[in-house]
Amino acid sequence: MRLTEFDYELPADRIAQHPLPERDASRMLWLDRASGRMEDRMFRELPDLLAPGDLLVANDSRVFPARLVGRLASGAKVEVLLLGAAGNGEWNALVRPGRKLARGARIAFDSGVKAEVMERGERGERRLRFACPSEIEFDAWLVQRGHVPLPPYIRRREGDAPEDRERYQTVYAAGEGKSAAAPTAGLHFSPALLKRLGERGVGWTTVSLHVGLGTFQSVECDEIENHLIHSEHFEVTAPAAAAIARARGEHRRIIAVGTTAARVLETIAADLVATRGETSIFLYPGRRFQLVDALLTNFHAPRTTLLMMISALAGTENIRRAYQHALANEYRFLSYGDCMLIT
Repeated sequence: MRLTEFDYELPADRIAQHPLPERDASRMLWLDRASGRMEDRMFRELPDLLAPGDLLVANDSRVFPARLVGRLASGAKVEVLLLGAAGNGEWNALVRPGRKLARGARIAFDSGVKAEVMERGERGERRLRFACPSEIEFDAWLVQRGHVPLPPYIRRREGDAPEDRERYQTVYAAGEGKSAAAPTAGLHFSPALLKRLGERGVGWTTVSLHVGLGTFQSVECDEIENHLIHSEHFEVTAPAAAAIARARGEHRRIIAVGTTAARVLETIAADLVATRGETSIFLYPGRRFQLVDALLTNFHAPRTTLLMMISALAGTENIRRAYQHALANEYRFLSYGDCMLIT
């Protein structure tokens, strides 16, 4: 398939720049993939649209303050997005502007923390080695000084705000922060809505996929089948595997909360046991889903693997029509935007 088949015009004013005051107040476009029928709904109606016995599977990975701002010796500003620790004080990262950071370049941050470029990759990818003054512990410094890793299409003059520490994180995030971006379909859930789902008899379990370069990587090749996704770490606990296997065995719907949860589910489809590892699974039209029956997802940017994935589930023409409808009816797009329920 051609990359141009996943292109569309996304006006800047459709990209949500702030979260809504209430998490579960988003709009939701409900798409039935078999008939192509669409309905404009509210996310708060989700429990009414699901059946007792349905199983929601969400990604509980926690976001860490992965964005740093430093300076070169010349005084030029450099933005760094940490993607994951590589050991021995080194981190994989995306840097901007990348052209200024050759191997050996040094970046100074506040509190005397410094980083050196050890390896240079493609499209802004770098391996950085950090060094701290003796009185500073890097992880603690990162928690205090790091910024919320809002995507670059959220363009605010003031940058990230205090509210983003809470709102760019799901209410069910668990464990140590390892994700460089939020699993944004989960941002719509509030404690009250989770309670209503339980009262409705809808099941809930979580898996983990720690978002890294695979999510940010752009598609450069014209034939999308040639695109390779960077691997990202995932974990599935024994209780989660058992819940998924039980739902599958009883022919109950398995509903992925977001594309990251869907990637984990399709990675483990052949063997539903507790596991952890790396996945570089790429789901595009022509690839069949083995576990995912339905998907809750935000609206995605043009030419992305995320748009290709939902097209694989719902059909390219259905998604094209749904996005045209969403744009015409002023839905909010991308991370802080509205959502779709594909059944």
